Amino acid sequence: MNIEKQYQDDHSVKLIVEVDAETTNAYKRRAATKLATRAKIPGFRPGKAPYDIVVRSLGEGAITEQAVDLLIDAEYGKILTQADVNPGAAGSLESVDSLDPMKMTFRVPLAPEVDLGDYHAVRMPYEWEKPGDKEVDEALENLRQMYATTETVEREIQVGDYVLLDVESETTELNRTGFAAFVRSEERDTEWPYNGFANELVGLKPGESKTIAHTFPEDWDVDELKGKGVEIKAIIKTVRGVTLPDLDDELAKMAGAGETLDTLKEMVRKDVEMRSQDEYDDKFFVELIEKVKEGATIKYHPHTIEHEGEHVLSDLSSRLAQQNMDMETYFKVRGTTREKFIEEEVNPVAKKRLERGLILDEVVRQEKINVDNASIESEYNNTMMSLMQQGMDFSKVRGGKKGQRQLSEAIAMEAASRVMTRKALDMLKSIAKGEYKPVEETPAEEPKQEEAEAESAGEQDKPAE
Repeated sequence: MNIEKQYQDDHSVKLIVEVDAETTNAYKRRAATKLATRAKIPGFRPGKAPYDIVVRSLGEGAITEQAVDLLIDAEYGKILTQADVNPGAAGSLESVDSLDPMKMTFRVPLAPEVDLGDYHAVRMPYEWEKPGDKEVDEALENLRQMYATTETVEREIQVGDYVLLDVESETTELNRTGFAAFVRSEERDTEWPYNGFANELVGLKPGESKTIAHTFPEDWDVDELKGKGVEIKAIIKTVRGVTLPDLDDELAKMAGAGETLDTLKEMVRKDVEMRSQDEYDDKFFVELIEKVKEGATIKYHPHTIEHEGEHVLSDLSSRLAQQNMDMETYFKVRGTTREKFIEEEVNPVAKKRLERGLILDEVVRQEKINVDNASIESEYNNTMMSLMQQGMDFSKVRGGKKGQRQLSEAIAMEAASRVMTRKALDMLKSIAKGEYKPVEETPAEEPKQEEAEAESAGEQDKPAE
């Protein structure tokens, strides 16, 4: 076959394939035989009529059309190999340009290509600092709250109370039924739906309600709420007063931190440090990858974005299902259409996720990063333990033993992916700090027991993008 390649601006390639006469005739004869097995040709058993008779009976056009299908099924892989094309998705037959000689044009999306540029020249300081006593004391107070005793009261809400309420709003993301809030004396970044919300409830009694107006900042984490002004109706259902346990050895025993208050404080300090560093790392790596991307060249076909966008939509659909809402209802509430939502909100997220993944994959390839079995096993065990702590019963997985095996394999693959991602990020971090060492010069590290236990105990919900 003679193949002409024409590269396109959308990171695809046109393959104009001209098939030699001998190959064309061979496939036409195979097509005639196949058609003859299904057709009734007088005087011949199915599939036994001579080629010329089949042509006269069924027509040259039908045979040629069948021959094209047979040739594509059998030869497409060879065409890609001969053309030295690395496809990023299934190609398509764009046109049949000629039947004699047989000439066809295929359009093939190419696999993404990444040139990281001089990423070894990227520099960015890593300035995380260990939390001080204040943060540890706050964590200890939170622990006391976990082991506090409560009782229902009929008085006004005070600082230190737990409140059960319904939250209603025309903004879908803010609706909650049976939402529990704790009224703190200080604000904290993790409060929902925004810092200081619970303090707006002080003074209300069970059965009362209050409508609160709030405008979210432009840099808010939730895209749907960025810069948006909303009204939130808080309906108070129950108020529970709190009695806190003393900060002593008994609390340490209740928390499973050992026999003494000192061991409890040490455990809490380590946990606070780990969470603080994780939070810093999230922001650090987002900015670092953006710096790498500035000097990189990334090429991919629009189909690749569409594929990633399907994952974004699937994630959103799962979150909405937890709120008993489907996608179409969500679009109506948002006053948008599926097509507009995909273009304006899904595709930008998909693009960010895709390019981040492509950059990290290329770092892995360039730096020849591998993962050791011990790290994968540790990550796998942590994931399994976390799922079981969340109440997952693997004996009830649909599909019996086969389903359990498939789930186990999926978890193992995801564990390997996370370990590889961490290694790639650590490599970029070492480069940014000016401490780069090739993989072969970096000693393998055994998983640390305390890190494994901390990761298992901590639940994180990081945005994939």
